[in-house]
Amino acid sequence: MPANTLELQTPKGLVYIEGPAEGPYIAGLQMNKSLTNFRPPAKQKEALIKITGLPNSMVYIARHENEIIGYVTFHPVDEYTRWHKHPKVLEMGGIEISPDWRQCKVGENLMKLAFSDPALDDFIVLTMEYCWHWDLRNCNLDVWEYQKMLTKLFAKAGLNKVTTDDPDIMEHPANVLMAKIGKNVSKQDIMLFESLRFLGKLGTSMNFL
Repeated sequence: MPANTLELQTPKGLVYIEGPAEGPYIAGLQMNKSLTNFRPPAKQKEALIKITGLPNSMVYIARHENEIIGYVTFHPVDEYTRWHKHPKVLEMGGIEISPDWRQCKVGENLMKLAFSDPALDDFIVLTMEYCWHWDLRNCNLDVWEYQKMLTKLFAKAGLNKVTTDDPDIMEHPANVLMAKIGKNVSKQDIMLFESLRFLGKLGTSMNFL
């Protein structure tokens, strides 16, 4: 069983928020069929199991009975991004709640428990939110309303908007970078993070501190 568990009573039944979830534990559960935002449910389950085996990675899940109805992941950043140059940066790679369970505060409580994990105190946690990944069809929100909803949710967990010239973030004005600096992160690592925010066209630090 995962080390941390929170029980959430909802109008649709009891939900367990738990993690970090190990690969074999996830393998024994079913995926809600509506968890299709990133890939088909079976493939997403495989991806979650794979993440649990990566260094400094964690998966927190929301579970109803034997079914995963939501998840949030933390893992090292992609090696092709500028953030890979920082040894203390983790990416909040994805958060998804089944449309069947929205309006039940599952996402809020999932974030709350995950960010209470002391393992994250040693890292700068980033989330790179791209509007083309957002589930606009199932929530009846436009792109700006969805961005506002996400940033409000993430702010409750301590993440703040961060300006950057990262081309993926700048590709669409609704895209947003958010970060939370763990309480154990050194001043030197914070300065390195700040220096990576703006690299300019040549890919070198512009020292916007």
